[in-house]
Amino acid sequence: MTRVPLISGNWKMNMNHFEAIQLVQKLGYALAKHDFEKVNVTVHPPFTDIRSVQTVIDADRMKFLLGAQNCHSEISGAFTGEVSPAMLSKMAVSYVIVGHSERRHLFGETNEDVASKAVAVYAQDMTPIVCVGETLEQRENGNAREIVETQVRGSLSGLKKNQLENLVVAYEPVWAIGTGVTASVDDAQDMCSHIRNVVESIQKGSGEAVRIQYGGSVKPSNATELMACADIDGALVGGAALDSESFARIVMYQEV
Repeated sequence: MTRVPLISGNWKMNMNHFEAIQLVQKLGYALAKHDFEKVNVTVHPPFTDIRSVQTVIDADRMKFLLGAQNCHSEISGAFTGEVSPAMLSKMAVSYVIVGHSERRHLFGETNEDVASKAVAVYAQDMTPIVCVGETLEQRENGNAREIVETQVRGSLSGLKKNQLENLVVAYEPVWAIGTGVTASVDDAQDMCSHIRNVVESIQKGSGEAVRIQYGGSVKPSNATELMACADIDGALVGGAALDSESFARIVMYQEV
């Protein structure tokens, strides 16, 4: 089965809507139509920028897919400060990141929280990018594979077979996010392979179909090597996604 690579730019809490427009326009200039022939590309601006970015993508007929960084699991209600998946769907959002390590570790989100968000995202005809990954302490204690498997099983509970097959899982070792330290290619491939096997054990036939990204200090200098791994189907890019030239070079990893 051929899995189309997915390169996602997570802008986190950066870029006001003027800066967001400039960044996506620069990305549009940096990438040619043929760069999208073998890869999908998503950009995930802050909530306040989504409408502005959507307008630019539509007006200039760009090939980027619009993404969000998070959502609530409920459609509506008394949840001050939260954003509904239904609201995102109306703005032509295609992919929603759920369970990012910063959400888990800074805001206390559990596997159950992530699972409910993944279900809610699918219910609005969007695709969740479900993030999993271990801390440095967990890796040093030899528990990395067990921790990640628990996160995968817990975060995907409630999803149906066709949803598992169309899912995106992002493996992001917490100790490599924003630190400049990247997991070795062997470590990244080993864990992504493990994740694929876990998904297959949940639902036969889903493991081969699911796309698995690597996230954690992805740069133009390491993108090609990471993407050459058999079980890595893309990248969830943080810091480098804020620079149009760097992100474009990651998208063009096959040419680097």
